[in-house]
Amino acid sequence: MSKARATVLVEPNRIETWDVPVFDPEPGGALVRIVAGGVCGSDVHIQTGEAGVMPFPIILGHEGVGRVEKLGAGVSTDYAGVPVKAGDLVYWAPIVLCHRCHSCTVLEETPCENSQFFEHAGKPNWGSYADFAWLPNGLAFFRLPDGADPDAVIALGCALPTVLRGYDRCGPVRMGESVVVQGAGPVGLSAILVAKLSGAREIIAIDMHDNRLAMAKAMGATATVSLKDNAAERRRQVYDRVAAHGPDVVVEAAGVLPAFPEGVDLAGNHGRYIILGLWGAIGTQPISPRDLTTRNLTVAGATFPKPKHYHQALHLAARLQHDYPLAALVSHRFGIAEAEQALAATARGEVIKAVIDPEIA
Repeated sequence: MSKARATVLVEPNRIETWDVPVFDPEPGGALVRIVAGGVCGSDVHIQTGEAGVMPFPIILGHEGVGRVEKLGAGVSTDYAGVPVKAGDLVYWAPIVLCHRCHSCTVLEETPCENSQFFEHAGKPNWGSYADFAWLPNGLAFFRLPDGADPDAVIALGCALPTVLRGYDRCGPVRMGESVVVQGAGPVGLSAILVAKLSGAREIIAIDMHDNRLAMAKAMGATATVSLKDNAAERRRQVYDRVAAHGPDVVVEAAGVLPAFPEGVDLAGNHGRYIILGLWGAIGTQPISPRDLTTRNLTVAGATFPKPKHYHQALHLAARLQHDYPLAALVSHRFGIAEAEQALAATARGEVIKAVIDPEIA
């Protein structure tokens, strides 16, 4: 059995590069050679232990574009029925669904009650900080349309599916609404892009980093607010822009706990607050329940996009790649052995989007 490289999180804050077995695909599955593994903010929370205990050791990475190396028995199409063969580029949803649980069959929701997000690093594995990903039967993958730029697809990795899932579950942005997005990383940029496409009247991005705020404008933000200003000043700028009743929709895409009470405060009368980024930051924050009732606020969250959201994101990215600078969002590339630097740069906010590129030695 041949070996290949993978970035393994042995325990919180202990990352190693391992030689791991390369397994043949199982019936219904596929083996892909990684072209790009997206570095997600959730990976930083996983690395530090903020996201809870994982089944260590694990291969990091849940965003990937890869080239089909070998298909398992019985596989001739992707999960949308598109013919697929060795050499084709694919993008996948990193959750294996069982289709035999209450969530899968009755609720038609993800996550699946019987699936795993990670597998032990020594076993067949779909982590994307690696040379290869082994996609099991039940893990949906989709062939990239002809002409799709892999960088345009991986740039919004799991972020665009997460936003599509969030708007699907918590209510879409409607024509003429005002939207505030907390955070201008990939999730925030995706929220801005979809709000723009939905016809939002105002889209205000809040972030600490000037490079991210500039990219927010390129994705469709009509205004930006800096976290360098204090919370009262940020609120004043938002309300001056959208009128006294406040924004119709606030999207939390910051991934830090203090964003939550501020988001509740920013949301306008009869508004919606959609929580998307606070998956990994475990903890609590104080809010006044009375604010929810007197202002008729709806607060809702979403995570774990469905396969359909990955399919929608793939085709949206392919369609928009020439109209918006999606590929340019990939600002930094790191080799497999440089994953720790990639995570550190992501944690510091230096990158728009970092990817693990196995071709970098």
